[in-house]
Amino acid sequence: MSYCCLLLIIAGTMVAQSTGGKRDSAATLIILGTLQDAGSPHIGCIKKCCNHLWDHPDPSRKVVSLGIYDPISNSRTLIDATPDISHQIKILSKLAPESKNDIPEHIIITHAHIGHYTGLMYLGREAMNTKNVPVSVMPGMYQFITNNGPWNQLVKLKNIDLKIIGHETAIPISSGLALTPFLVPHRAEYSETIGLLISGKNKKALFIPDIDKWHLWGKNIVEEIKKVDIAFLDATFYDNTEVNNRNIAEIPHPFVVESLELFKNLPEKEKSKIHFLHFNHTNPLLDPESTQTKDLLIKGFKIAKMGDTFKL
Repeated sequence: MSYCCLLLIIAGTMVAQSTGGKRDSAATLIILGTLQDAGSPHIGCIKKCCNHLWDHPDPSRKVVSLGIYDPISNSRTLIDATPDISHQIKILSKLAPESKNDIPEHIIITHAHIGHYTGLMYLGREAMNTKNVPVSVMPGMYQFITNNGPWNQLVKLKNIDLKIIGHETAIPISSGLALTPFLVPHRAEYSETIGLLISGKNKKALFIPDIDKWHLWGKNIVEEIKKVDIAFLDATFYDNTEVNNRNIAEIPHPFVVESLELFKNLPEKEKSKIHFLHFNHTNPLLDPESTQTKDLLIKGFKIAKMGDTFKL
């Protein structure tokens, strides 16, 4: 499928969801990517999971990101600036019929790993040369950007307007939308890591693309799922057999098999809230025909897909 066709499908989905031309005041969340930081095909990969993709790229394989369009403020919020930001902000703009360009009104960065912030470079002098795009970050991320080039040039040239946010302090977007960051345990070489609670007029969504292990968090993930309507959760590796050429203890994530065991006794309604994402290129859940994919779906869980939309 071509990239243009993908955009048309997404735009068509949004038209179908409209209500006879009447403006819906509920925010719309869209999945702009579902992959681990390095994407797919993965650099240097010669395995079966990537071989066919070098000559036949899949336009739906983008690094994990969410977009939100809020009709009350007529604003777009981009969650994480990935290496695929050029395509992702174009798709997000399709949800905002009154937007004059592709630049989102607000960007939130979850942490300083390459798939989550390096897209900021495209806002700089060599590319869009934007002016004062609000970028919200935690204190550690603020220090990382302001003290290191080339990122601090974005601040010096006023391409971005860097704003500090706080743990469990809501970021109001409008009367119908707020985002609340919260700290999660994850490799903190350069910054802390956050997840987000996204609160719309009618529904709430939980976004945790990166965490070391569920039991290391100070909160009970099962209880947190009960508080929301949708949960986008870290599913980087299906199990510990995927990365056999590296010490997987250096790149901890909850294995999908661990999450399935943890969530196995949830009622069907709770299971259906869970959308797994942030897939490593080796993850069999990227293959719709794999045994692992079919088993997960039969158990009542969901696999996030690029272009999926949710009314909040």
